[in-house]
Amino acid sequence: MMPDRLLPPLRLLTVFETVLRAGNIQRAAAELNVTQPAVSQALKALEDYVGLRLLDRSTRPATLTEAGRILQIGVTEGLDRIAEAVEQVRNLDRAAGQSVTIACSVGTATYWLMPRLAGFYTEQPDIAVNVMTTPGSPEFQPGMDLAIRYGTGNWKDGRIVKLFDERVVPVCSPDLAAEIGGEAGLLRATLLHVRSSDRSWLTWKDYFDLNNLPENRTLGRYFTNYIQATQAALSGQGVMLGWESNTGDLVREGRLVTLGGTPMVPKEAFYLVVPDRRDRKPASDLLEAWIRRIAAGHG
Repeated sequence: MMPDRLLPPLRLLTVFETVLRAGNIQRAAAELNVTQPAVSQALKALEDYVGLRLLDRSTRPATLTEAGRILQIGVTEGLDRIAEAVEQVRNLDRAAGQSVTIACSVGTATYWLMPRLAGFYTEQPDIAVNVMTTPGSPEFQPGMDLAIRYGTGNWKDGRIVKLFDERVVPVCSPDLAAEIGGEAGLLRATLLHVRSSDRSWLTWKDYFDLNNLPENRTLGRYFTNYIQATQAALSGQGVMLGWESNTGDLVREGRLVTLGGTPMVPKEAFYLVVPDRRDRKPASDLLEAWIRRIAAGHG
C-alpha cells in the first residue's frame, strides 16, 4: 500500500485535472468558483510537491511537459475510478432503500401473498420484495421489515395491524364432491388431516362437533404440513379442512369446492406486524399500505 505522504492533496489534483479539461486557467477558475491566482497557486503547489514542472508556460497556451502528461493520465484515470466508486456506493444505498423483506408462514406465502405480489410490482416496479418463509409464526430477525402472523394480535414487538379473519370449511376437488354427494358424503369420505402442535389448529373433530355430525370412522390420510394436504385435495385424494387464507383462491378458481355446513371461525386472525424502528424504509411503508388495501378486499 502506498504511504499517504507520497500522495498530494486531492484538491491540487482536482485543480490540475480541471485546468486540462477546461483548456485554460480562466475557464477552470470559473468552473471551480475560485480566482485565477488561486488556480495558479494550486498548480505551483502541485509542481513543488512532485518536484518537476507540469506545464510549459513558455508557450501560449501553456502545454504539458512529459511529467505533466504522465500525471494527467494517472489523475484522469484515478478521478474517473473514484467517481465510478462513489456512484456504485450510491447505487448500493438506493438498492437497499428500494427493497423490503417480509416474513410469513410457508402456507401464507404460497397461497395468499405470492399470488398477489404481481399487483404490487405493477404499482411499484422499482421495489424488490424479499419473502422470508417460516414453518410457523415468524419472529423478527435482523433485516426483516414486516411480518404477517396468525394469532390473537397480542404481540409486543411492533405495531399491530389486523388484516382479516380466518374461516375454515371442508373443501375437495369438484370430481370428488360429485362422487361423494356433497356434505352428506363427509361421513364416508377419506379425510385429509394435518398434524400440528399449534393449539389454535382446528381439526375434523372440531368441525363435526360444531355441525352436530357423527365422527367419520373412515381411515384418513395424514400430512406433516398444509401444503402437502392441499396438493392431495387438489388431486382428489380426499376432503380437507380448507382455511380461507390458503384455499380461498383455489375455490374461487374452481379447482376446489366447499361442501357446505357451518364454517368454523377461529378467534385468531391474520395480522401485519410492523417493528418500531426509526430507520423505516419508504419501500416498507409502500408495501404495508398495499397489503392493508389488498387485505381489506380479502374474499
